[in-house]
Amino acid sequence: MIYDLTREELEKYFLDNNDKKFRAEQVFKWLYQKKIKKYEEMTDIKKETLEKLNNDLPIERVKLVNVERDKDVNKYLFKLKDNEHIEAVLMRHDYGNSICVSSQIGCNMGCKFCESGRRKKIRNLTSGEIVTQVLEVEEDIKERITHVVVMGIGEPFDNYDEVIRFCKIINDPKGLAIGSRHITISTCGIIPKIREFSDLDMQINLAISLHAPNTELRSKIMPINKAYPLNDLMKEIKKYVEKTNRRVTFEYILLKNVNDTEIHAKELAKLLRGINCYVNLIPYNETENIEYERSNMFQIMKFYDILKKENINVTIRKEFGSKISAACGQLRSKKEEK
Repeated sequence: MIYDLTREELEKYFLDNNDKKFRAEQVFKWLYQKKIKKYEEMTDIKKETLEKLNNDLPIERVKLVNVERDKDVNKYLFKLKDNEHIEAVLMRHDYGNSICVSSQIGCNMGCKFCESGRRKKIRNLTSGEIVTQVLEVEEDIKERITHVVVMGIGEPFDNYDEVIRFCKIINDPKGLAIGSRHITISTCGIIPKIREFSDLDMQINLAISLHAPNTELRSKIMPINKAYPLNDLMKEIKKYVEKTNRRVTFEYILLKNVNDTEIHAKELAKLLRGINCYVNLIPYNETENIEYERSNMFQIMKFYDILKKENINVTIRKEFGSKISAACGQLRSKKEEK
């Protein structure tokens, strides 16, 4: 579909079809600035060209089937052409509207605490299927999305090429013009792709789903650690920071009596000392299908205070969606299992 292509790829399409390169910019303007849904609405492009486009690159979007709304958050369920479902989450901040998008249908990383990982990967999403999550949410709220996080269902670096293509499309000044520093990709630690990402000529933010301060505990709750051990991951992160001069975010979900003790906090501080980073502590969203429980607020604040005293930059993620299916993958699971 048309949303799968970067502007450069669309330029090549037109040149290969003996047309003008600037057509790509025209089409991008209609799709991403005027947000039309039918080729016949492109009034400055001749009919024959539009008919060929419609045959070769149809305008297709993910289909919105359900929205759960809370004060500062909307949780969206989308249906795809093959009748599979994915999710996206809109979060309203004082700095703008942020969307968390999915990159796969299901996930093979198997993190023990994750609802998405409970349901195995069916396939990767195309860049267009990721792009149109943003477009559908913008249409729903009648406002612009200013920040994008690729941290929904799936492991983004397990679908690296499509995710990067997605980022190029939404970053394009003729596309959605979302600044690269307002785009964040999260990975649980696929080292070869982190290395490849460090060579990317875009200032996209990198977040690491860490969730444990030592390799033994991480292997218990995150199987990826057996393929890419924590020590090797940290060496690669240090290389990434040195090469890009960019700060890394470490995501750390606090699980009651699992990774939330004073000892764990001190271990984490030692692990991260000297790295240009900050830690995002995340209160756990419990689900009925997984046994893990969230840490209480006293323990979360104690963990936070220890990191602060150890001079680690740390924040506690603002809680969203306490009245809706907040956990990543939860809305999809409800739909699929029904």
